[in-house]
Amino acid sequence: MINFRLDGKVALITGASYGIGFAIAKGFSEAGATICFNDINQELVDKGLKAYEEVGIKAHGYVCDVTCEDAVNELVKKIEEEVGVIDILVNNAGIIKRIPMIEMAASDFRKVIDVDLNAPFIVSKAVIPSMIKKGHGKIINICSMMSELGRETVSAYAAAKGGLKMLTRNIASEYGEYNIQCNGIGPGYIETPQTAPLRVEGHPFNSFIISKTPAARWGKTDDLMGPAIFLASDASNFVNGHILYVDGGILAYIGKQPK
Repeated sequence: MINFRLDGKVALITGASYGIGFAIAKGFSEAGATICFNDINQELVDKGLKAYEEVGIKAHGYVCDVTCEDAVNELVKKIEEEVGVIDILVNNAGIIKRIPMIEMAASDFRKVIDVDLNAPFIVSKAVIPSMIKKGHGKIINICSMMSELGRETVSAYAAAKGGLKMLTRNIASEYGEYNIQCNGIGPGYIETPQTAPLRVEGHPFNSFIISKTPAARWGKTDDLMGPAIFLASDASNFVNGHILYVDGGILAYIGKQPK
């Protein structure tokens, strides 16, 4: 029987106080996993803990800057001591700066790369040794359609997410022999607080996204729960180095012919 359950598993989802990370954590909890998450400050962690409590989940929240290797190593050590060895890692924390490339400071470019690419490297590096000892592990990197496509004003984000796609494949290549599967999820355009201003009826970007999506709608955070559970469960034990795009079909679609 195919096993999609996560009973007895410890999952760390970075930056999961809200949004996509929160939805994935909620799905993991419903499948039986124990949830750990971090965020950049205590205010966000407290907000996350309250949100988890409101949906009946006892989560473990930690303050940690995932771009700091020492802080991440301390976080992983603390989780192992207080909760258990991490079976599932979701590298979800990320930022975006929408600035035309020739107007973007190199420091801003580096910041996006640091959070969206260097941090997944740092956190993955911290959890892999214990996964090797345990003989099994799942790493899920939250990639993007910008892992495949370019778009104006997102040069740093696209560079980081393209790099994250290749980091995903390299972790799979390097540690697959230890029964560690590393895959990515590439969300399409998802309804989150950050995209709310773009989803106002009549906004040109809202019309653009709906017209470019065969599903003819924005994605919901809950649309990511099933794919994430699949990649975190034993059902995907022979799936490695794959990027699963949850985009309503955008990447498969050339778009409608203009009238």
